[in-house]
Amino acid sequence: MFQGASELNLDVKGRMAVPVKHREPLSEPSAGKLVLTAHPEGCLLIYPLKHWEPIRDRVMTFPSLDRTASLYKRLLIGFAEEHVLDGNGRVLISPELRKYAGIEKLVMFVGQGTHFEIWNVSAWETQLKSLTSGTAGLPPGTENFSL
Repeated sequence: MFQGASELNLDVKGRMAVPVKHREPLSEPSAGKLVLTAHPEGCLLIYPLKHWEPIRDRVMTFPSLDRTASLYKRLLIGFAEEHVLDGNGRVLISPELRKYAGIEKLVMFVGQGTHFEIWNVSAWETQLKSLTSGTAGLPPGTENFSL
């Protein structure tokens, strides 16, 4: 279960050091293979290959003549890149993915259970403001949810 949030710096080559506590669990289920791809909301996703494969397989079934389905397929599959952590626990975020997500130096690394989201810090802060201002509302089916 990947959870928690960390603010991280990219180095000059665009590499992100995965927090030590997440390195082994992130790499373990897929013999170290990871997948980075774009998310429709403007962040990046990083999955162990094992957790990405069922999603990839489902996306590949999207009808190619449906305009919306094709856009999602282009985004999720088109940006997907396989990586492994280097000896220092870093993963290279390609220039294409950095450009897509507006990432320059600082990122937020946010656990989502089976994967992590990687956000441009200012985009992450916008997400938090939307949530804490109440404008986001509750997702359908969670009206009776309490903490």
